[in-house]
Amino acid sequence: MPKTSLIAAALVFLIICAVAPAFSQTTGGIKGKVKNLNGDGIPGASVTARRDQQDVASAKATRNGEFSISGLQPGLYNFVIEAKGYGTGIKYDVEIKSGKTRDLGGNLILQTDRGSLVTIRGSVFYKDGTSVPGCEVEVGIVGPEGNVKKLTTLMTGLSGEFSYRRPEGKATYRFTANFRGVTASTDLSVDTAAIYTTSVLLPVDRGEKQP
Repeated sequence: MPKTSLIAAALVFLIICAVAPAFSQTTGGIKGKVKNLNGDGIPGASVTARRDQQDVASAKATRNGEFSISGLQPGLYNFVIEAKGYGTGIKYDVEIKSGKTRDLGGNLILQTDRGSLVTIRGSVFYKDGTSVPGCEVEVGIVGPEGNVKKLTTLMTGLSGEFSYRRPEGKATYRFTANFRGVTASTDLSVDTAAIYTTSVLLPVDRGEKQP
């Protein structure tokens, strides 16, 4: 290669090396975690930086709900957070400073879109058909091998009713009622956003002496 070409190539390399650190020092960034109301990270959530009504940059959250965006010019931004099954969230007027990455922590919380919910309405009855108020109902999700992972515990109301909501998706839930030492379970399979009904029948009559 001619000597002049080598010199030119070296100059280009030096310019690139000088510009890259300077660019990183004059721009800033942001990071944080997108969560739901239960405090769980939302994987795949989209976070978009918007300035002067223009989308500037975006990122996808990891499986833990964490994200980061770099290379933002200093100034005020709005950040739009979206995820399937959740309502859109916006974080307004976030200031980005040169050479700094602002950490929003876990302050980006999305609420479930009720139009994309599986809603399960259930009741607990004695075997004579009367309702069981104040009954503990454990909710679990049944795995592919039949194992059950506990999700939450509910209590029945005055009419023996309970309700449970989850984001849409195929799943089988197990509802286990436990009242004064008597236990019974029922499984319910769901596939899409809709209202489902179920019931759990305790194997005793009302007023019957519990074993």
